[in-house]
Amino acid sequence: MPAPARLASLRRLLSCIRIDEVCVLQGAPVIGACFAMTDFNVSTLLTVAALVLGNLLLVAHVFVLNDWSGIQGDLRDPTRATWTYVAKGEDSARIGGLALVLLALSLLVFALINRSSLVIASTIAALSAIYSVKGVHGKGVPLLSSLLHLCGGTLHFLLGYAALSSNSLHGAAIGCYFGLVFAAGHLTHETRDHDGDLRNGIRTNAVAFGRKKTFFASLLLFSAAYMLLTALALLGLVPRVLVLVIVPYAIHLRAVWRTLRDGLTYPNIRRLQTVYRNIHAVIGLVLLATVPPW
Repeated sequence: MPAPARLASLRRLLSCIRIDEVCVLQGAPVIGACFAMTDFNVSTLLTVAALVLGNLLLVAHVFVLNDWSGIQGDLRDPTRATWTYVAKGEDSARIGGLALVLLALSLLVFALINRSSLVIASTIAALSAIYSVKGVHGKGVPLLSSLLHLCGGTLHFLLGYAALSSNSLHGAAIGCYFGLVFAAGHLTHETRDHDGDLRNGIRTNAVAFGRKKTFFASLLLFSAAYMLLTALALLGLVPRVLVLVIVPYAIHLRAVWRTLRDGLTYPNIRRLQTVYRNIHAVIGLVLLATVPPW
């Protein structure tokens, strides 16, 4: 194959990675590293750069593995079919190979950082496999899927924390906020995708317990995340300015009420997701901007 054709083939393959979603999930480990940082020098900068690279590869692996495992259901879902790798001209063998390469490169990077980071990254990859891979397919096991996201979100913060410091109860407490947000967001995601999952026979929480119950369970976990962050701020474990998190919580509640009023339809829930993703992006920026000095 000529070089231009090989390059075009590689570009097509890499275009199947959900880059936007991969980038969104870079915040937690970077914030974790900032909270663990005790000084700032060239060595620290190189470690953070390696952390970002490793996490980009790891999260890309998680999404590619999920797309590879769930392709048959995605093709039957009209809201997803046009975004699949099949629609872009790729096949399962190449996508499966891409997932393995991304995982191997990610673990290599984390092995160069330290042992703790490697162990946490490997655990996140294992949780992803339990969730996605056929045979186990935790996505279709009610409650287990939420537990996987709760643990995965917490570990994602600790991945960055462990890169620069040994893990502690302080780090684990802050990590639980990210775990709660991750699990809550995914319950909203399941509520949004209820019809497609039902059509494909995937027994998510929303399919098993109902759309509205899952929606309220998501709100409960989000509320717990806001309350935990407030408690951590009052205890001085995160910047005290975050006691004002009640304000974005009120905005979130208003968006929830609006969604319930207008109906739990796909576009309405997408609108809610935009609201709370922006809220937690701002909270993440506040955490970064007000992290204790080295």
